[in-house]
Amino acid sequence: MDKPAASSSMSALDAAFLYLERKELPLNIASVCIFESPVPFQEFVACINAKLHLVPRYRQIPVLPPWSLAFPSWEDDKHFDIYRHIFRATLDAPGDKAQLEALAGRILSGVFDRSRPLWDVHLIDGLKDGRGAVIWRVHHALADGVSGTELLKTFLDATPDFSYIREKPRKHRAKRRPPEAQSSLVEGISGAVSNAVNSLVEFEAGLLALARYILDGSHSNALKDLAELLPEYTVAIERLPFNKPCTGARKFCWTEWDIADVQAIRVAMGGTLNDVVLAVVARALARYAKLHGESVTNRFVRIVCPVSLRPSGQKNGLGNQITFLPVALPLDARGPVRMLKEVATRTEKLKRCGALDFVGLAAKWLAATPPPIQAFFWRSIPDIILPVPLLNMICTNVPGPATPLYAAGQRMLAGYPQVPTGWDLGVGCAVHSYNGKLFFGLIADSVAAPDVNRLRDFLAESFDELRSAAQKVPRSGKKPKKVAAKPAAEPKPAKSAPPEPQPAEPALAVAAGVAAHTGEAA
Repeated sequence: MDKPAASSSMSALDAAFLYLERKELPLNIASVCIFESPVPFQEFVACINAKLHLVPRYRQIPVLPPWSLAFPSWEDDKHFDIYRHIFRATLDAPGDKAQLEALAGRILSGVFDRSRPLWDVHLIDGLKDGRGAVIWRVHHALADGVSGTELLKTFLDATPDFSYIREKPRKHRAKRRPPEAQSSLVEGISGAVSNAVNSLVEFEAGLLALARYILDGSHSNALKDLAELLPEYTVAIERLPFNKPCTGARKFCWTEWDIADVQAIRVAMGGTLNDVVLAVVARALARYAKLHGESVTNRFVRIVCPVSLRPSGQKNGLGNQITFLPVALPLDARGPVRMLKEVATRTEKLKRCGALDFVGLAAKWLAATPPPIQAFFWRSIPDIILPVPLLNMICTNVPGPATPLYAAGQRMLAGYPQVPTGWDLGVGCAVHSYNGKLFFGLIADSVAAPDVNRLRDFLAESFDELRSAAQKVPRSGKKPKKVAAKPAAEPKPAKSAPPEPQPAEPALAVAAGVAAHTGEAA
């Protein structure tokens, strides 16, 4: 018999996702996974049930403390029923991509019932070509993109064999929650003070470390880079056509690239995989703005990219361990090659000036405030629409497994990720690498961006444009850097055509990122 899962307090960031949520702002992360054949329902349920003991959080519900004196906690759901979390649906003929995208949009529009654990799975059949689909959702308070990917890898299999379901399932005993009276006012105030003091100490330590970094003689370019970037962050950002108040109803669409094509672009023109993705996204946004009759001359787009703070090698932690890095990119760069150079230059400067540390300090400062103030702050934010936006879009990228996964014996062919969006951010972009491909998911508010499929098409056009440009660039013989690998000696270039210097790997780049969940990620 499984031991009951111990209750645990949420972090400040986990709690923020609970406080922020409302029907106009469903805060779930998700993935639409395509399989070679329909996934058998009962066998799939048995597979999940056999692995639930590995993730006790899947049996827990969020519990809010009185007066928000402490952060919410996770407590066992004594009425847990797996059939309240796994559902099945069938598409009507012809079962095409547009129908699946429409169904995914409806599912992703929903807000979880907080009296139950915050996850669900929909098994879809009726797709043409005899394929199947699985739509997987978890609340952002339970996992970020990195831990969400690990959850997917936990509940799916590395081989077609799922004979483990024949083993006797483990019984779970829910932990009895203590009476509410035991949560005293004194205990709540004590916990709030303790959290605030710890966060304040972390803030002061981070401030001192950042000052040492900037003033260190070995980082003499940090202040120069910071001074060059500041004008792009202080100028007011204009709204893109989809930067409107959101209604709650969502549309979802997707596209994909071969990672080999992305690597070919890097070989020809330098930069990182993250740089390539950001360059294509910026070009697609410029096309979308022009489609709606807007000029892109002397105009920047501000994209916020979640960055993982997980220690290298940590793969089993739930919750959120991320910060957010804003990247300002020009929309009027002439041609795909110039756009890639502009992106690579900025991401390298962000690394050198310690931008992630600045953002991290702001997060620590906010975490040092008492929980009741944080609860009030996050609950109030969605009601405030500023005259000019602080940012235009969130774009996240999480690397996934390089080898196939299976559900009840069926091989997964694709996984299109979804990052939540709302407030006045009408579109969000998520990227996920899996088995040699990059999968893009675009989520959009149905009122703010009813034509989000056009933005999806512009992503494909912009990528084809960059790939064609890369094929015309003379090969310099210089290979892109590989993380954690000793670079081989490079051949000397011809004197008549010296290669351009390659930008260093930016701080926000890792195996496959937009700007990116580091630590495995983005």
